Amino acid sequence: MTARDRTPTVEDPFAAARFDFTAPVPDVADLGRVHFLAIGGAGMSGVARIMLARGIRVTGSDAKDVPVLKALESEGAGVWVGFHEGHQERADAVVMSSSIRDDNVELVAARERGVPVLHRAQGLAALMQGRRPVAVAGANGKTTTTSMLTVALQGCGLDPSFAVGGELAKHGTNAHDGADEIFVVEADESDGSFVVYAPEVAIVTNVQPDHLDFYSSFKVVEAAYDAFVRTIRPDGLLVTCADDAGAVRLAERARAAGRTVLTYGFDAGADVVLSGHRHDGVTSSVVLVDGGRSHRMVLGVPGRHNALNAAAAYVAAVHGLGQAPEGVLAGLASFTGTRRRFEPKGEAGGVVVVDDYAHNAGKVAAVVETAKDLVGDAGRLVVVFQPHLYSRTRDFAVELGAGLSPADVVVVMDVYAAREDPEPGVSGRLVADAVLAARPEVDVRYVPSWSEVAPVVAGIARPGDLVLTVGAGDVTMVGPEILRLLGGGAA
Repeated sequence: MTARDRTPTVEDPFAAARFDFTAPVPDVADLGRVHFLAIGGAGMSGVARIMLARGIRVTGSDAKDVPVLKALESEGAGVWVGFHEGHQERADAVVMSSSIRDDNVELVAARERGVPVLHRAQGLAALMQGRRPVAVAGANGKTTTTSMLTVALQGCGLDPSFAVGGELAKHGTNAHDGADEIFVVEADESDGSFVVYAPEVAIVTNVQPDHLDFYSSFKVVEAAYDAFVRTIRPDGLLVTCADDAGAVRLAERARAAGRTVLTYGFDAGADVVLSGHRHDGVTSSVVLVDGGRSHRMVLGVPGRHNALNAAAAYVAAVHGLGQAPEGVLAGLASFTGTRRRFEPKGEAGGVVVVDDYAHNAGKVAAVVETAKDLVGDAGRLVVVFQPHLYSRTRDFAVELGAGLSPADVVVVMDVYAAREDPEPGVSGRLVADAVLAARPEVDVRYVPSWSEVAPVVAGIARPGDLVLTVGAGDVTMVGPEILRLLGGGAA
């Protein structure tokens, strides 16, 4: 029986994991030449970049010729497009992402040679040895919060290391080997790997039912977050959101176990309280009250959810890492966003196109709410949504439909399979039907053919509209095509 044949339980939430995340983290000096499987991925390329910066010899393969491969090659990596058993033959260690299947020819060959095989998170944890780790977890907001915290610390004159699941717009990279001892990482809960980092400071933005293909139930998800909290260093700090019911329960359990916890949110019972959130175009501001002192926090990104993300970064930087509030707030004010997080793609024919990575119900609801607030009465909100994973579409079609329903027009694509095989009866139509069930007056179109999506949207859009492309798959390429059909170009 393999790990993935076992059903996760509250007592063992990581029963389905392919790796033993409780195993000791290897010494980075012992890794030798490292070969990456799926080196072009957002998380994998970040780990590779930091290893290259440390002088480690890096090679890697990826199924697709994505732009980051050329960037990694220019930084000193040897890269290949496509997998072949010979690519890894000189490696002393292999690092892989969860997307790699057990029958991958390079993985099979490495195991036959007896080469140590590490999960991406274990490779990253090896790089964090001797540093002050900060780990950002949660169903929604991880990438933005990690990015905001990084920029906030830079605003205080620090040079932290960071590894983020998206590219910081300000820096044009997803990872950096900094000169200071703080190391900020986005901690992915989807496969249980977030328990490897042993952070000094941990942020949990929210605890919600997601990745049920791995965890089997929400109770098991909560048990996994409890395990994550237990990895925080004894004198460390847990930062959680007072506006999320799952995070509130996590904070209560952590406090009962003797952990130091600070909360943030619009809830009046939070330790750091937000109020008076308002938009000014794509910028926003909010009043933050901390220990009786009131600050106005100004952000270069819109959305109530981003105010919460910034508050999490503030609490971690000020109360967890000892930075001055003024420097942290100045750093947050300079934050210009993360690639694929409400990223403007361009304007044509009076139509603005924005792209966002949102793929679970909470993320989708937050980004649609933000876009609807921005467009106001000036035009319509047209959302193009690509469901991600058959299991998530099956389990959360109703919630995804509800999150999309505030839009004026919703175009639903078919499911982006990612690492999964198709499931009978599971398609984008489930989400389209759920949108209509939530709000029958929405104009909903189910367009299963990828190539037909941009022409359909270009035919719908009119001056004053905001077109929002949403999803974790290749929907990101639809926006530029819509702009081309409308007679313009991408930003």
